[in-house]
Amino acid sequence: MSITNQQYDQMVKSTSPPSKSFKNIPIAFLVGGVICTIGQVILKVFERYNFDKVSASTWVSIILILTSAVLTGFGLYEKLAKHAGAGTLVPITGFANSVVSPALECKTEGFVLGVGAKIFTIAGPVILYGVAASIIYGLIYYLFL
Repeated sequence: MSITNQQYDQMVKSTSPPSKSFKNIPIAFLVGGVICTIGQVILKVFERYNFDKVSASTWVSIILILTSAVLTGFGLYEKLAKHAGAGTLVPITGFANSVVSPALECKTEGFVLGVGAKIFTIAGPVILYGVAASIIYGLIYYLFL
């Protein structure tokens, strides 16, 4: 059976659920903003207690990563992501979730072949290409600027 591109497009449109962009985009924006605001509040608390900017920023990152990992472990991050969508992909919390989720799914296979082998399934390419890009950009900056 051969179908044309137009027929295929009609089939896809008839079976695809309607987009809820008008609802999802504002919710994602608000949730992402709340996560960032929480990080900013934590930063200001550390700065109030006389932490320098670098130390305070480091602690904010640690707290957000730990919170995201714990919420993922208890299955709460996925419930939030179900309703907030892309808003939970704020880089640091979304990255922590992407590291912890595959590890939890494979924990029954043991620490080496399960958790150890699967922990960077999703995050591994991000780390690989992020490091490679930073090396290339660093070389360009060093050589030409």
